[in-house]
Amino acid sequence: MDFRVMGSCVALVPVLLLLSSLQHTSEAGRVLVYPVDGSHWLNMRILVEALHTQGHQVTILRSSTSWYVAEHSPHYTSITVPQAQPQNIESQEFMAHFLKRSLEIQRGKGSPWAFLQFCGNLFSMLRQNQEMVAELVVTMFENQTLMTDLKEAEYDLVLTDPVFPAGVLVAHYLQLPLVLNVRWHLSGEGHFAIAPSPLSYVPQIFSRNSDLMNFAQRLSNIFYHCLSYYMYRYVSNPPYQAVCDRYFAPDEVDVISLIQGADLWLMRVDFVFEFPRPTMPNVVYTGGFQCKPSKPLPAALEEFVRSSGEHGVVVMSLGTLLGGLGPVLTEVIASAFARLPQKVVWRHLGERPLSLGNNTLLVKWLPQNDLLGHPKTKVFVTHGGTNGIYEAIYHGVPLLGIPLIFDQFDNMVRMKARGVAEVIEVTTLEVESLTQTLMGILDEEKPYSENMRRLSRLHHDRPIEPLDSAIFWLEFVMRHKGAAHLRTESYKMPWYVYHNVDVLALLLGSALLVLVLLVVSCMCLVRGLQKRRKSKLE
Repeated sequence: MDFRVMGSCVALVPVLLLLSSLQHTSEAGRVLVYPVDGSHWLNMRILVEALHTQGHQVTILRSSTSWYVAEHSPHYTSITVPQAQPQNIESQEFMAHFLKRSLEIQRGKGSPWAFLQFCGNLFSMLRQNQEMVAELVVTMFENQTLMTDLKEAEYDLVLTDPVFPAGVLVAHYLQLPLVLNVRWHLSGEGHFAIAPSPLSYVPQIFSRNSDLMNFAQRLSNIFYHCLSYYMYRYVSNPPYQAVCDRYFAPDEVDVISLIQGADLWLMRVDFVFEFPRPTMPNVVYTGGFQCKPSKPLPAALEEFVRSSGEHGVVVMSLGTLLGGLGPVLTEVIASAFARLPQKVVWRHLGERPLSLGNNTLLVKWLPQNDLLGHPKTKVFVTHGGTNGIYEAIYHGVPLLGIPLIFDQFDNMVRMKARGVAEVIEVTTLEVESLTQTLMGILDEEKPYSENMRRLSRLHHDRPIEPLDSAIFWLEFVMRHKGAAHLRTESYKMPWYVYHNVDVLALLLGSALLVLVLLVVSCMCLVRGLQKRRKSKLE
């Protein structure tokens, strides 16, 4: 046998597998998408463009105040729903104020008052946003012309992000299969709504725990789990429950059950990033699906990067919603960067820092993926958003996390546990500590770079690309009009049935009854023996 031919055949196996999966592609389907704005839209847009490339017709439901979701696009048609004022996450001014307030509260970290302020600030923002989203749903449902048009369009499925679950309600109203592009739902991490989540080793949001917890950490994990339930029950759910009671069966439908009843969950993580945990058959892991090989940098930026020589480049960006940290913290960061032998590319919105060094280039926008993929890039300074973290994993660049709000602290805990990152509290940021931490990560004798390269190899070692997997499963749902065979019906069980409380109560009651009978029998036997003994003595 010609081994060269055999080797060529083996090399073609992945290609043939991909082609074979593409042969099963649905006929042009019709997909209704209800996205969430901000960085969540950046993920959804990639799925939308991929669906369009596969020949599917995509319709976007968007609000008239949308910040990122464009009304016109070659990849989709849009239906714009009027909204009087922008949602909180659609307002850069609001997000800047929310960040400023969050940082003020974090400076009092450790005190009960600071914790109450943290909860109040977060709950107030979420409540306002959920109420506005619920009002938008009512606007749609009251527009009979719109809802009739949506029904008559005969969509094959609804694709949505459940962190603000308007799309979930629309899918139920139209009685369409539901696919979630998800990491978070309206009150926490997605897995907690659908899969067993033992709190002994599955950390809750805001707990800042890893999967290895001591007693005190497990206690705090249970506390934050209770906080998450409170947030759902009294903050996030009431506006949507009012919608459910008004338009669906009163007291029989709730939004969390609709989320749990989704046909498919496209989970925006994988177990290179996430800690190991139980999962379910209708969860498809697509972590890093937004990542792609880097492209050449613009000439001026390439020249700056190349000028770094053997020292390389540090890249800093605080993501989509957050552009700056205020003048005081900005000066601290600029001073630390000025001490480095590396060149620095920093996405910064605001006044030019007075202490900015000659080695630092300020830009209002940067090609983040292309910079992270450049061989000269040594460290990525990030707020800890999952998009940036996955791009760093994809390209093998270690991280320095400066988490600010939301899930960013917990994201960076995962990266630090992997040995690929260090984390600095923004409220205790000082020039010396920031400089030393950066120098430690840049030190080739430290394991950060090698650990991240290993993590990157694990992330790339997979049978099919995450985006291809997501598109396959979306088309699977279109072909089969849902994926009910993959979905557990456990969410329909009462809590006492789900946890077998009734069975345990019966067993415990039976055991108690046997014990009582045994005790009573023994007492009767003892009394009988005593009477018999007395009669003999007489």
